[in-house]
Amino acid sequence: PPDFITLFLRSQRKTEERGRREIKRMGRAPCCEKMGLKKGPWTPEEDQILVNYIRLHGHSNWRALPKLAGLLRCGKSCRLRWTNYLRPDIKRGNFTPEEEDTIIKLHEMLGNRWSAIAAKLPGRTDNEIKNVWHTHLKKRLPKPDQSSSGSAEPARKRARKSRVPKKGEAP
Repeated sequence: PPDFITLFLRSQRKTEERGRREIKRMGRAPCCEKMGLKKGPWTPEEDQILVNYIRLHGHSNWRALPKLAGLLRCGKSCRLRWTNYLRPDIKRGNFTPEEEDTIIKLHEMLGNRWSAIAAKLPGRTDNEIKNVWHTHLKKRLPKPDQSSSGSAEPARKRARKSRVPKKGEAP
């Protein structure tokens, strides 16, 4: 039979393993929680600093970029701001009917893989495509439970089966 010390050591090992699993599950702390880093909306001045820095030096190292550019933001925030809003090759304005048709067809093939869809639409970001899909395009498609006949008549509800009460139970 195991002695007290063996039982104690086993218990310690299990506690340590649980602790390691807990740390793995929690993952890394969000990057913007570091001391002094700004969160929330970007100012026009911050946008200009980021654009000017990238024009002069490029964007090879997003983690180092904010400090080098003099921004109090995390690298991920800078990368997302550049990728989704500030890049000069981003198309502005409404989607054309052709772009919308392309999104619908690609969504049929690829599902919600917005980056893969964005790769087929130069100048449009995955985030922008996702937003257009959810706000405008998804509503256009027929719902899967509707018949393919295209009838405007509403679908009839099924009648519920009546339950036969058990012996001694009130109907």
